Amino acid sequence: MSSILRKHLAMALGVATLLTACAATTGAKPAGPSPVERLRQDAEVIHALGVSGVQVRVIAPDGRQSVATSGTADLDTGRPVPSNGYFRMASTSKTLVATVVLQLEAEGRLSLHDTVDHWLPGVVQSKGNDGSRVTIRQLLQHTSGIPDGLPGYTTPKEYYQQRHDVYGPEQLVARAVAHAPDFPPGKGWAYSNTGYVLLDMIIQKATGHPAHQEIENRILRPLGLDQTRWNGTSPTLPQPHAQAYQLFGPGSQVDVTDQIPVDHENLSWITTTRDENVFLRALLAGHLLPTRQLAEMKQTVPVNAEVQQLWPGGRYGLGLVERPLSCGGTYWGHEGGDGGYITLNGVTDDARRSAVVSMSEARGDTPKHILDQEKAASSLIDHALCAEGPSTP
Repeated sequence: MSSILRKHLAMALGVATLLTACAATTGAKPAGPSPVERLRQDAEVIHALGVSGVQVRVIAPDGRQSVATSGTADLDTGRPVPSNGYFRMASTSKTLVATVVLQLEAEGRLSLHDTVDHWLPGVVQSKGNDGSRVTIRQLLQHTSGIPDGLPGYTTPKEYYQQRHDVYGPEQLVARAVAHAPDFPPGKGWAYSNTGYVLLDMIIQKATGHPAHQEIENRILRPLGLDQTRWNGTSPTLPQPHAQAYQLFGPGSQVDVTDQIPVDHENLSWITTTRDENVFLRALLAGHLLPTRQLAEMKQTVPVNAEVQQLWPGGRYGLGLVERPLSCGGTYWGHEGGDGGYITLNGVTDDARRSAVVSMSEARGDTPKHILDQEKAASSLIDHALCAEGPSTP
């Protein structure tokens, strides 16, 4: 679970700001906060935990957008959080990968029942890991048992030593399968970034193109997502963006913006709250997958006890997470966390309302701080998706 759990941080006072895409309405004020007032309050709650910068975007059923920001983008200068700032997409990109795999399945170019060995013979054969027994569906759903073996840093010293290290996909897989499997294929659930490294390799084998190129051609260009980019081995982000911070412990606050994602093939995506909303809405509305493949994506299994702490009631489909709403029903999304940026998102089952909150500080110093940040961000998503009426202040 390293790409979701590894990062989180602290401190900084800031002034919350609120922007909306619509003009203020007149008339009687409804009882309780309006949806955008609640959005601003929820962003401030996250900032008050010690998260330096927060940006949120919600798209209502009528298409109008509400944006809230809180905190600062830079602890040294105090500049405000940009409402359209770039951030590292991290594990939310798994939904991009899964979408391409299911498109290829719809085209008859691969099957979810295909084994890893069918496409990558001999790549997963070590310490009891057996690619002839692991299917593409199991990779997509984290039920393969293949260990999550990505390198990571746990101290400031390790960050400075490792931040520009570059690994090829074969190296990452070899690191993982040097350990015994977590469980026999299909007999459990454990988050495995390694599974998605293998899916990238399978996409390239099936199409002749790198997975990031297929994602660009099949998803980004058709949807006009020009603020979502594969960043490769570049350690920087385009402007505007908030600096990313991580708290490793008391007094160990580090600006971790400058780094190459360890799995640069899979995790080196950058995006904005606008693009992430548009992508998730299009996916759930059926604009990217045929009906059968979207239904396959939404066939879920329970996550393990560790991840239940982060996603209470959460279930995992094929690169897509289902979580309950306090107002009834469920929503869909996929959290991402890496390099100091933590992002939660969600779209209602009917694809009419969506929300994305990106935080530019990772409070990874204690389990309590991690869970507090996760809970506050999850509450923001829940409130935004359960909101009634138009998004007006």
